[in-house]
Amino acid sequence: MSDPFVNRSIQDPIPESPSERLAGIEAISDPIRRLVAIMATLRGPGGCPWDHKQTHQSLTPHLIEEAYEMIEAVEEGNDPHLVEELGDVLLQVVFHAQIAREGDRFDLDTVAQSICDKLIHRHPHVFGDAQAHTSQQVLSQWERIKAEEKRLERDSITSGIPKQLPALLRSAKLQKKVARVGFDWDGIEDVLAKVEEELAELRQSLALRDQAAIELELGDLLFSVVNVARFAKVDPEIALHPSIKNFIRRFRQVEQMVESSGRPIQECSLRELDAFWERAKMDEASD
Repeated sequence: MSDPFVNRSIQDPIPESPSERLAGIEAISDPIRRLVAIMATLRGPGGCPWDHKQTHQSLTPHLIEEAYEMIEAVEEGNDPHLVEELGDVLLQVVFHAQIAREGDRFDLDTVAQSICDKLIHRHPHVFGDAQAHTSQQVLSQWERIKAEEKRLERDSITSGIPKQLPALLRSAKLQKKVARVGFDWDGIEDVLAKVEEELAELRQSLALRDQAAIELELGDLLFSVVNVARFAKVDPEIALHPSIKNFIRRFRQVEQMVESSGRPIQECSLRELDAFWERAKMDEASD
């Protein structure tokens, strides 16, 4: 990092007044460098107590939350919102890099250099002499290069999938990885048959009231449904979001209908709530 303001040690003295701090930051013309300087100031002497306390571990939930908020902005198609949420994700990257820099481990330049090297190395059809003319060829090449890079670190094709991923996403990534080496169903009809099989086993476990078996069979059913999504070229996480949004929208309509009836929702029977729900669906269909 070339900016003296950014490069100073966390023990170095900083401008005494807020106005001097702000002037030093505003003198940095590059927005990325300015962001790095702001984070260094927040983490430095006289900075923010909350920022001082953060660690890689404490920030992890924030990164996950910001990623989901960014996805929501993408789904909305709202560019100003997307700019804001991408900024929040970028802040998390800069925050982690700053924590590492303070321990003389690495900095944001190290992170950027690492991804630059990776992109060049894994795109030999663009930056070298390799040939890849379709998306599938590119993906296969990417996996071959990645496997070679990781072969000394991992003992299985199934390695390298973070355990912290949401279960649906982790299932999808696992299925894609093993499918690339030929361990896969012949077609979606076979997967649908597997879903029926798992559903029958779940029904049996429910009839026996075997809680451990119910949990196991429900997991198998969900895993098979993720496979259906993969064959249908649908991301299960993304596919679920519109269904959740539709449910929330309809239930809010139900709440409004119940409120208009002058009764608390807790006093309505399930039959009455179902009737309101059907009305909400009909209203949507007529719009």
